[in-house]
Amino acid sequence: MSTQLSAASVAAVGLLAVIVASNDVRGQGPVSGQVSIVERPGEVTEDLGNAVIYLDVPPAFRTKLATSTERIALQSRQFSPRVRMVTPGSTIEFPNQDPFSHNVFSKSVQGPFDTDVFGRGKTKSAVFKQPGVYSLYCNVHPRMTAFVIAVNTPYYAQAGTDGRFSIGNVPAGTYVIHVWHDRAIEQTGTIIVNNGGVGGMKYQLDARGYKYVQHKNKVGKDYANAGDIY
Repeated sequence: MSTQLSAASVAAVGLLAVIVASNDVRGQGPVSGQVSIVERPGEVTEDLGNAVIYLDVPPAFRTKLATSTERIALQSRQFSPRVRMVTPGSTIEFPNQDPFSHNVFSKSVQGPFDTDVFGRGKTKSAVFKQPGVYSLYCNVHPRMTAFVIAVNTPYYAQAGTDGRFSIGNVPAGTYVIHVWHDRAIEQTGTIIVNNGGVGGMKYQLDARGYKYVQHKNKVGKDYANAGDIY
């Protein structure tokens, strides 16, 4: 009889484990919404896809983040894409797809780098070890600008061209959400993610105060040809 009771107890524990695991799965869901930007009168937003959204991870959910290798192509005197999100320790490759040379550099305090000049068909890379926003430039072409955002969280997304975003498989809990765009002040706020996620969130950024300022070259001086006439 005692052996039968023990077997029943084991079966009950196994059933409980299945239920708990099932609840854990149901406790995840997408965080979705849409970003818009207020522009000056007469101006139209054309770069909603550069908005990034991420969630700070509560201590109980923190795990070791996977790193990756991503690409930002140098194409038609532009960085493509202009904004890329990664986790700290990830690598960005810069393939030169133009018929002339480029020189990618960043003066960002959390990880400055300089690829030096490299020509068509060549690829240089940089590792983004620390979290933060990295501003990227080309020392040859003064109007080339890009951003790498390294975040200490697996829960992030970049908006689509219509501003819509979705961050998948977010465990239920309380998070701080960040909404960033290079032409507006970053927005943050607290959100509660329920079992199954949360949707329909709206975030409106204000770019009316944005003004383009020409950056310096990699040695801190004005470009010889800041008008981008090549």
